[in-house]
Amino acid sequence: MISKNAFSNKSYSVLGLARSGAAAAEALLESGAKVTVWDRQDVARARFEGRCDIADPLEMDLTGFDGLVVSPGVPLNTHPITQHAAKFGVPIIGDIELFALARPNLPPHRVVGVTGTNGKSTTVALIHHILTMAGLPSLLGGNIGEPIMAQTPLEPNDVGEGVYVLELSSYQIDLTLSLDPEAAALTNITPDHLDRYDGFAAYAASKERLFEMQSAHNLAVFGTLDEPAGAIHERQKARREEGRVIAADLEALKALQPQWPSLQGPHNLENAAVAVAIVEELGVTPAQWQHALPRFRSLPHRMELVCEERGVVFINDSKATNTASTAPALAAYPPSADIRSGAPRVHWIVGGLAKEDGLGECEAMLSNVAAAYTIGEAGPRFGELLTGRVPQVHNCELACEAVRRAREAAEPGDVILFSPACASFDQFRDYENRGDHFRKLVGVIAEEGDCEPAACANTDEDYIKGDIA
Repeated sequence: MISKNAFSNKSYSVLGLARSGAAAAEALLESGAKVTVWDRQDVARARFEGRCDIADPLEMDLTGFDGLVVSPGVPLNTHPITQHAAKFGVPIIGDIELFALARPNLPPHRVVGVTGTNGKSTTVALIHHILTMAGLPSLLGGNIGEPIMAQTPLEPNDVGEGVYVLELSSYQIDLTLSLDPEAAALTNITPDHLDRYDGFAAYAASKERLFEMQSAHNLAVFGTLDEPAGAIHERQKARREEGRVIAADLEALKALQPQWPSLQGPHNLENAAVAVAIVEELGVTPAQWQHALPRFRSLPHRMELVCEERGVVFINDSKATNTASTAPALAAYPPSADIRSGAPRVHWIVGGLAKEDGLGECEAMLSNVAAAYTIGEAGPRFGELLTGRVPQVHNCELACEAVRRAREAAEPGDVILFSPACASFDQFRDYENRGDHFRKLVGVIAEEGDCEPAACANTDEDYIKGDIA
């Protein structure tokens, strides 16, 4: 647990005792801080009974508190805690800021921070994978894996210092004041989570704060220079030392990408280029990352190869909760001259709880779609949008019906792509539950003898689950 007496004799209130909040409270207690916790759920508060004060910070005089730790899920733009804390001059922070404050007390180490609308989970997992294969101590944290404050501090080894690789959502950055990563990256910025911000510009500004917290001599990597990322890139170049702001070199890696079975598509080329730039900054050689990239396995629910059946590939991309996230998945499987003279080959299962009206960036990728199978609340609307635009549209409502129809229609060389382009909450608890359901449906096919079990890519124990969708 990351604490190391960094918070001794300080006072903190913790609001929200889910995964990251509970881990923060435990670390603060171990560090010798005076802690007050609160959660609306009795069961969440129960584990802290008798160990610290339990009180709702909204009903407290916060004078003298060093910080109010809240979950990234708390909407600061609407929650009354924002104004209440401001009355007492108490900073609202998250567990990433606690980690930043604890850094001086940790063994020698470096930190990588990656943000962006899409691709950040794959990028941090890839960085961690390459570092581990190169022998460097590394762990994942932030919006992926175990909460950072619950993890065991890294110790240097014969190869080098430990590296904390953090996936950072805009919500987490909003709660962070002093993190200074040795290397930081922005994958891309497209509209998302706008219910939490006063427009797209404010959302982009939240992402930019990661780089504003960095020292001028530390490295900033950009996966794209499309706006508004390009403007952030230029502003950072103006305030940094020469060569400390770079754009990922996609062209240098393009010829190698066919060797990476779990990193197909233009978006994964971008993710890999960002990862390579960062690991080279940390001392990894080209020979080391070239050895590691082909051995990387997709994250669960993100372009995850579930199974191959009679030449048909099943892909679980349940984490694609908006059209901007689904578009790269559609782009990853273009028509091939070697497969039915270049006919489209994607059987796209799409729908759920729509975040937007329209096809967004998916519209440019429809030439790759052989058939669409619509599900969920947004299914009828997707049916309207896609009819006449792709060869076939099947209104299925349920995922089980969509998988059945797609399996019957797909031919060798085709791809059954479960990339809903929508939130999951109309039919499922979260995108993970939705992706698990798809995997189970594909598993039923395997049990029927039509798919060899050995072809299934992942098992439950391989899963790395994040805190925020």
